Amino acid sequence: MKYILTAFFMTLVFACLAQVESDERPLISVSKGLSFSQDSLFMLNMRFRMQNRIGLRTNSTSDLSINDIEARVRRLRLRFDGFVGSPKLQYYIQLAFTRADQDFDNGGEAKIIRDAIVYYQFNPSFYIGFGQSKLPGNRQRVNSSGNLQFADRSIANATFTIDRDFGLFAYHTTTLGESVINTKAAISTGEGRNITRTDNGFSYTFRSEWLPFGEFKNGGDYSEGDLEFEATPKLSLALTYNHNDRTRMSGGQLGEMLPLPVDLTTWIADAAFKWQGNALLLEWFRRNSSTDRIGNILIPNGSAYNIQYSFTTRKFWEFSLRNAQVNLPNTQRNEVLLGSARYINKHRIKLQSHLGLQRNQSGGSVNKWLVGMFQIEFGI
Repeated sequence: MKYILTAFFMTLVFACLAQVESDERPLISVSKGLSFSQDSLFMLNMRFRMQNRIGLRTNSTSDLSINDIEARVRRLRLRFDGFVGSPKLQYYIQLAFTRADQDFDNGGEAKIIRDAIVYYQFNPSFYIGFGQSKLPGNRQRVNSSGNLQFADRSIANATFTIDRDFGLFAYHTTTLGESVINTKAAISTGEGRNITRTDNGFSYTFRSEWLPFGEFKNGGDYSEGDLEFEATPKLSLALTYNHNDRTRMSGGQLGEMLPLPVDLTTWIADAAFKWQGNALLLEWFRRNSSTDRIGNILIPNGSAYNIQYSFTTRKFWEFSLRNAQVNLPNTQRNEVLLGSARYINKHRIKLQSHLGLQRNQSGGSVNKWLVGMFQIEFGI
């Protein structure tokens, strides 16, 4: 694999260099990743990041002996983006190199490609994409995993997110005075990333966002915590609708492979608020499925919420709190986490930790346990 990546990278660089005279060398920049560019002919930006972590879980709240220890590289990714021929024709590629990041346990195959999409920007307010990427779903899922304030997303996201898919994407921005309205839509296969099989069903996604007080600094509505210290209040309110027709995955784009198709309809409402180091994230999910079970495989059908609040000091210490709950037929799951983070280079290099309580109630049985984790995020 390393030889393939080396050949791919060198081919791109030399192909771009061949387009210019020998005395017109590309500009090399390291401000945001490692960039090679030449006027408006091409731009290649390369980044990497990794997450190294150790975590533990007790047997229960009364028995504090260790039930499980997690010590691993959670994510290791390589990313390429830029344009070729014209700034209007852009690309984005992201590859994953760890077992969990490749979703190996669902389907038994390594899914190395996370993103592979080409964009065409008609004007600053409208662009389209074709390929594999994140659907315009809940805010925390669309957030890069490198821009999270906790080591992982919530249990609500894990149960009801609509994740990545292959298809056609469209994005439009409208400005009304001070406020901004973002409209996003996608028609996709509905089977998730790196799927080779086909069927007659598609997934339809629509999302609308309203920013009544204008845009956040540096795209802060899709980055957790207020690391920009917004001088005035910033708010984003959003609603997402997704209908997945005849999917063969238990979670739509994620989950276990099903012997028979199922229809899923998902509604998501979320909000982000930031002001002077304070940040609040709210998410609500509702999913209806055409059946709760196919054979021995459960289809997640129910509701969930996630609430996160954080405060960041001017020295980039952050303290955060999460409360999330998932409601399924005969089952309820909860988590309450208290987190802290030290941002060395904002979200690119940071130390993260959390302690908390998780609870699972199934039928008349209730189980509770304590969890803790420490993680280092390092990237360019």
